[in-house]
Amino acid sequence: MIKYTILALVAFLLTFSEAKAETVLLKAAAMVDVENGTIIANPHVMITDGIIQSVSSSLPDSNGDVRVIDLGTKTILPGLVDMHVHFTGKATDQGFRRLAISHERAAITGVVNARKTLMAGITTARNVGAPSYSDVALRDAINEGDVPGPRMFVSGPSIGITGGHCSDNNLLPEEYGIVGEGVADGPWAARKKVRRHIKYGVDLIKTCSTGGVLSKGTQVGAPQYTVEELTALTEEAHSHGRKVASHAHGAQGIINALKAGVDTIEHASFISDEGIAMAKRQGTYLSMDIYNTEYILGEGEKAGFLEESLAKERMTGATQRESFRRAHKAGVKMVMGTDAGVYPHGDNMKQLSRMVRFGMTPAEALRAATLNAADALGQKGKFGKIATGMAADIIAVSGNPLEDITIMESVPFVMKDGVVYKSE
Repeated sequence: MIKYTILALVAFLLTFSEAKAETVLLKAAAMVDVENGTIIANPHVMITDGIIQSVSSSLPDSNGDVRVIDLGTKTILPGLVDMHVHFTGKATDQGFRRLAISHERAAITGVVNARKTLMAGITTARNVGAPSYSDVALRDAINEGDVPGPRMFVSGPSIGITGGHCSDNNLLPEEYGIVGEGVADGPWAARKKVRRHIKYGVDLIKTCSTGGVLSKGTQVGAPQYTVEELTALTEEAHSHGRKVASHAHGAQGIINALKAGVDTIEHASFISDEGIAMAKRQGTYLSMDIYNTEYILGEGEKAGFLEESLAKERMTGATQRESFRRAHKAGVKMVMGTDAGVYPHGDNMKQLSRMVRFGMTPAEALRAATLNAADALGQKGKFGKIATGMAADIIAVSGNPLEDITIMESVPFVMKDGVVYKSE
């Protein structure tokens, strides 16, 4: 008797679950096929519980209640992926101003910035560097529906050398005795730091193999970490199924990171022909933030950037853009990474027009921000395209972005996992 009661209860729960499944039909005038770089007329996208069930050019057959969302003359395309953000950072809190910001305040800033980013049409973001695993907490809060934001892949604190760009706090003098939470010197210390990060729930590892523009006392092109240290860090991360992103501006630091087997190179400003050839041969993705130089040089002094950092950006920005052109022409794999947090969150889409200005077609730029990014994250087939079986991450714009990529800077409709977050 008990057995049949349990079976009846299970059957009831399954029936109730099926009854609760929401089906949505999304219609628009056009759709961008990011894989082929073409426009498809009159798309009808059927979505159930956040997953795309079908895509057709006519009204599909359906059983039961269907909620219709008609976007009229709009063009739909998959939600974009930003592969390099810092949600807990604020563009106007630079230089010594950072010392006044607690980790708790940074976490709250992350909530605000995650929402801004989602509303801009970024439905997935990779957060590369945040204090005290605050990005882990933000990711979990978004996943649990507590706050709105993109789907997140997070690294926790960046790992690097004493006095390095991404790991240490170089703004404080020695008498404070403070060592950055990401500092790990030597191969075994690097492995231990990776293990600690994994313990606290990161999705990937972020490290630095060169100095940086915004860190006090580091040289942009100077190598940080030896190949031995980078290899130990990367092997440890890969053994736990985590990818590695390496901040790397200088030519030698880029080559060191590539020799170690990292998965993405961030910035790649002074990449050499040898580095380009290695990246292409190994299938390593480049994430090059070629928009934010305009904000740093235009608004940097007002935002609190150190003069040292402004001088380094003057030396770096133009070269990075030319390196972007060279790497793209050579056929290196590329993704869209903006470094949002260095400039205001929500302006992420401005990166696309610069990618086009410096060598890409609009279709290539959109592919870098969708299919390429999903592949670089190890999520191929899960999002990045409007197709059967994919997550229903769909945005809409007014016009054809394959003709004018700047229309991506104004996104009136945002859906993530089948839920509409913005509809003007």
